[in-house]
Amino acid sequence: MKKLRFVVALITQDNDYQLEQAASAEEAANRLGIDVDIVFADNDSIRQSQQVINFIQSSASRPDGIILESVSGTALPQVARAAAAAGMGWAVLNLAPDYVSNLRQNYRVSIFSVASDNEEVGRLQGRQIAALLPNGGNVLYIQGPSDNATAKIRTDGMSRTKPPSLQLKCIRAHWTEASAYKAVTAWLRLTTSHQAGIDLIAAHNDAMAMGARKAFQELPDARARERWQSLPYLGCDGVPKTGQAWVRAGALAATVITPPLAGQAIELLANAARTSATPPASTLVAPRSFPALTELTASTSTKTRAASSS
Repeated sequence: MKKLRFVVALITQDNDYQLEQAASAEEAANRLGIDVDIVFADNDSIRQSQQVINFIQSSASRPDGIILESVSGTALPQVARAAAAAGMGWAVLNLAPDYVSNLRQNYRVSIFSVASDNEEVGRLQGRQIAALLPNGGNVLYIQGPSDNATAKIRTDGMSRTKPPSLQLKCIRAHWTEASAYKAVTAWLRLTTSHQAGIDLIAAHNDAMAMGARKAFQELPDARARERWQSLPYLGCDGVPKTGQAWVRAGALAATVITPPLAGQAIELLANAARTSATPPASTLVAPRSFPALTELTASTSTKTRAASSS
């Protein structure tokens, strides 16, 4: 039997979750006896499109399937069609593009999506914020790029869950610690930033939350620096060696664990290639709060009682 070969196209190497996706892909490929090529697009959708097209058009080393975590919110529909027409399986991570159903009807290859339930990710973060700010307040909310579907869905879920007493001050970054550091540093130059009365910082991923913390650490005014550093910071993704470790160390108050999905997509593609089984059009993977929401609520209640009695 021919040895299968898949390509995994990811967003950036400057993000702990993307590196976890790569590790997940490598583990699954090794376990299943599959060759895998992993490429990163450096947050550039045009570059990502060209990377994947080059694999599709390669006469020497065409893959049997392509697994994409898209930089843009479109998930490269024309490239997906080209892959399907060339007889390659196509899996999309953390997004469920509309074109999947159409391609499944027109091509006899495996085409599907595997995604964290990003609306639930947003809802969980909204509940975390409510648990930490039971009396309301102002949140500095660091979102992913405006054209990224994951960012939009997480924002929608959070907005629907947070209490009306919580107000958002939104800025955008590009999923990396460096981009959030740059965005927060620029925001701090605005006069309005010092009048915002921020009570909590929440970000669409852990790396951006830590980038924000780094920007506040560099404030020249010691009193302002201490205040910003004392606020709760929330992230998402919850990679064991970074996000979860930062929660345990106190750098983050909480995160939302979203397991890596590339390995699961490889398993589905491999099983389809070897057995002709058809993967489901979409698979949603449930996230979870870390720590549990009950622990956050109990911790906040304890701190409130301590503050009242002092």
